[in-house]
Amino acid sequence: MRVFGVEVPDAGALFVLMLATHVAAGVTCVVAATLACLARKRRGAHPRWGRRYLWALAVVAASAVTMAVIRWPADVHLAVIALVAGGLAGFGWWARRRHQPGWPVRHAIGLGGSFAALLTGFYVDNGPQLPVWRSLPHLVYWLLPSAVAVVLIRRALRRFAAGVSSRPHGTAPPAAGTAPPR
Repeated sequence: MRVFGVEVPDAGALFVLMLATHVAAGVTCVVAATLACLARKRRGAHPRWGRRYLWALAVVAASAVTMAVIRWPADVHLAVIALVAGGLAGFGWWARRRHQPGWPVRHAIGLGGSFAALLTGFYVDNGPQLPVWRSLPHLVYWLLPSAVAVVLIRRALRRFAAGVSSRPHGTAPPAAGTAPPR
């Protein structure tokens, strides 16, 4: 069966239901993660979109594992990727909740890494059928999302360290021309 030009395995009604759920949750993950990343890191939009990402990722992981069980052992690698994404997201969430010294680094690595794993699963499974991507070596599907994530996470952490980390949570940055507190 082909859906939007992508080959879908004929593995029964439960598989198709799980796939539809998986795709909807995956799109939600991409939108929510992008909006969380673009939002200012304070109360409001960032944690709101982050929570939506976590819930959608839980659905992605559960549906991926279900589909992998249905098509065992052909899709076991996709279940592993989904569980890694879920584990990294849980680690990032836990780091934020614990709020111990250095939590922003663990939070960013966990959630950024989970997003990279999510995209890795998508490209590993669908890359060979996508325009442009199908011409790339298979190893690129496995490595490119993580390579991009490392660059973006490092950039975000540098920006965070330059301004927010020295301020108490929820306070505004110092006014222009004033010295930061010592």
